[in-house]
Amino acid sequence: MPAADRRRTNLFARRSWGETSRVAAILRRETVGGALLLLGALVALIWSNSPWSGGYQALRDSTVGPAAWHLDLSVATWAADGLLAVFFFVAGLELKREFVAGDLRDPRRAAVPVAAALGGVIVPAVLYVVITAGVGDGAGRGWAVPTATDIAFALAVLAVVGRFLPSALRTFLLTLAVVDDLIAIMIIAVFYTADLSVVPLLGALLPLAGFAVLVQRRVRSWWLLLPFAALTWVLVHESGVHATVAGVLLAFTVPVARGAAAGGPDAGPGLAAHFEHRIRPISAGIAVPVFAFLSAGVTVGGLAGLATALTDRVAVGIVVGLVVGKPVGILAATWLVSRFTRADLDEGLTWLDVLGLALLGGIGFTVSLLIGELAFGLGSARDDHAKVAVLAGSLLSALLASVILRARSRVYRRVHEAERVDLDRDGVPDVFQP
Repeated sequence: MPAADRRRTNLFARRSWGETSRVAAILRRETVGGALLLLGALVALIWSNSPWSGGYQALRDSTVGPAAWHLDLSVATWAADGLLAVFFFVAGLELKREFVAGDLRDPRRAAVPVAAALGGVIVPAVLYVVITAGVGDGAGRGWAVPTATDIAFALAVLAVVGRFLPSALRTFLLTLAVVDDLIAIMIIAVFYTADLSVVPLLGALLPLAGFAVLVQRRVRSWWLLLPFAALTWVLVHESGVHATVAGVLLAFTVPVARGAAAGGPDAGPGLAAHFEHRIRPISAGIAVPVFAFLSAGVTVGGLAGLATALTDRVAVGIVVGLVVGKPVGILAATWLVSRFTRADLDEGLTWLDVLGLALLGGIGFTVSLLIGELAFGLGSARDDHAKVAVLAGSLLSALLASVILRARSRVYRRVHEAERVDLDRDGVPDVFQP
């Protein structure tokens, strides 16, 4: 065999059976969460456009919390700052696991999802800036709205139209979304921090260190950990940095593998896996759906109002960024990696499959709504237009992805059936044998 052929590798090759099973379990939980997210958003839209819309607004604007600690926040703000901190804590756990023990540990495997995530951020941001150039009135602050991917929403779509999607493609989508979440939280921390107070930010390091000491000693008791986590969140919130950043910082302190005193890596999953198993259902089943319910409710105002919202150049920039920018960025970055690394698509896959996944990347729901609120102000007219655009762009991306994935369903079914064959009955499908 020529040396050049030996150097070629495969994109989207299967992982080990253990890793595939772990990812499948995560995706099942996120799929349920995606269905609840869509339900919450649908209820919010119906309620906010009904004769009883005043009740929805009153609920969202209700103030709760101690004023002495500057925590007399609206219910909607509690959802954005508090509940999404839980979401980002889980995302941080998964991200750290990927870097320590997963695909992102291997630069060759990490290159594809990292490049795809970066492409999926840069291209839609550029398109948004070009489309909104000269608009003024703070329109440019929304450049990051179309850069996010909502894994729960995307998996809800897959549950309907892509049930037999090959495991390697599902894993790629999850890894891309994890990296996307990291980029999103960095964007929020750097570009959407208006007034930074250094003292509380430095003060947050003390409870964060206390939390880190406890988890490094494998303490699992919530009544010990929760006060440190809550105090970290409060101080980060007080500093002016968006409080969801606290969730990622806390997650990064949690060990992925067992230490020598606990039996080493071969003694079982680390504390990160334990926390993820316990908290992911709360994130997917409660935190994200409640946030969607409290954020997606926008009074459209009939067809005339919808037309007004979608002709705003800010809304046009968001829709184009999600529907065109995200898939173009993801697809182009993946193709460039394949060219520079001399990698081929795995057997049975085509670039049409990558396009289908890239279109799913254009479903930017949860984090896009959050960034829109940070960019334009919760309840402002421009924020309402951004919400309509996020909903429209995400729905259009989902429909386009569905068309492609449906067209390839026969191929996916054959791959899925091959991945279930276990002739030696050892519990591991034969295609995953070393």
